[in-house]
Amino acid sequence: MNLDNNAHSVFLLNYHLVLVIKYRRKVFDDNISSRAKEIFEYISPKYNITLQEWNHDEDHVHILFRAHPKSEISKFINAYKSASSRLIKKEFPSIRKKLWKEYFWSQSFCLLTTGGAPINILKKYIESQGIKNGKKS
Repeated sequence: MNLDNNAHSVFLLNYHLVLVIKYRRKVFDDNISSRAKEIFEYISPKYNITLQEWNHDEDHVHILFRAHPKSEISKFINAYKSASSRLIKKEFPSIRKKLWKEYFWSQSFCLLTTGGAPINILKKYIESQGIKNGKKS
């Protein structure tokens, strides 16, 4: 396992982000997805975020990324949604036929952490701390 680090810590912060097109309109194709990915890769370094994987369906996108403990994830997501919405609508004017207002992305999103161990294993590990031979020391 390769851990990220800085001067005082080591970490591995992976996230799975799902962004949905407003009204679930089917506007994503390979060209629009590629442009949305380029915008993500342009903005992400400013927030200490690194793209790991990207894929899309017609009405949403799945993004796997790594972050830093100082990354402001919600600020990054808002900045990305704002910039990508503006640029994609400008560069692909046909989208306006399906999305008639200023919005491109739905206001809501799904963000999941992607840890290595299942939660129940972590809970058992934490519960077992300070216990030797079955007894609390």
